Amino acid sequence: MRAAQSRVNRKLDLRGVRAELAAATVPTIEDGKSKAAGTPDFMPSPGFLAEGNRIYAIGDIHGQAEKLRVLHAAIADDLNRRPTASARLVYLGDYIDWGPDSAGVLALLALPLAAMPAIFLIGDHEQMLLEALDGDGAAATDWLHSGGRETLASWGIDSDTPRDRWAACIPPAHLAFLRALTLRFRAGGYLFVHAGIRPRVKSADQTRQDLLGIREPFLSTERNLGRVVVHGHTVSGEPVIRFNRIGLDTGAGLGGPLTAAVLESDLIAFLTA
Repeated sequence: MRAAQSRVNRKLDLRGVRAELAAATVPTIEDGKSKAAGTPDFMPSPGFLAEGNRIYAIGDIHGQAEKLRVLHAAIADDLNRRPTASARLVYLGDYIDWGPDSAGVLALLALPLAAMPAIFLIGDHEQMLLEALDGDGAAATDWLHSGGRETLASWGIDSDTPRDRWAACIPPAHLAFLRALTLRFRAGGYLFVHAGIRPRVKSADQTRQDLLGIREPFLSTERNLGRVVVHGHTVSGEPVIRFNRIGLDTGAGLGGPLTAAVLESDLIAFLTA
């Protein structure tokens, strides 16, 4: 049942996404520099941060180490151009799978960026891998069909290697990173999670399954969710801004851009690679 449900979720992700990505109008960064140098183009945000605070929230990376390297350079450049009292990185999960260099992504995430503290959220792809490493055969099968083979290859592990040997072949620092990922983060008027939350359910009663994998009714709800939810997981060609949520999975693992939201005061802008 787990594998079947995940295949359904992947179909929901991929249906029409490639065409949407091809038509996307989000400006990208070329050769490590934004097309429009200087201050990002800000617009009103549905959420807020205290004055002097800034968050760079990065959507699903999915093994795209080169895009992450370019986006990191753009973030560092923005912070250098526009210093602020407090800046933080928040990564929304799904660092691995689909793309060619999940190992390279994890190596990059271990490097400090402009001395900024970072929050690393867990995504459903990391969850599947961890369940597989803990002995869940169904999760292992599901993960292999969800981009796991590419991730194993990035570690130099053949996909035919028995599951009980995977952990011994994964670099210990990468494994420790994956096991230390957190589920949610709150700041100002924002809640950062990988997939979303279930409307009408108190924060303390949200299930791990929903936070990592929900789509509906979260995506279409018109309810006030208490905080503006910043999430990834559901692919779109451009960042999605609603009064109650901000979606940042712009399909990096499918050939689309990798996106970061720049959140400060009651404003939002985007950097992409």
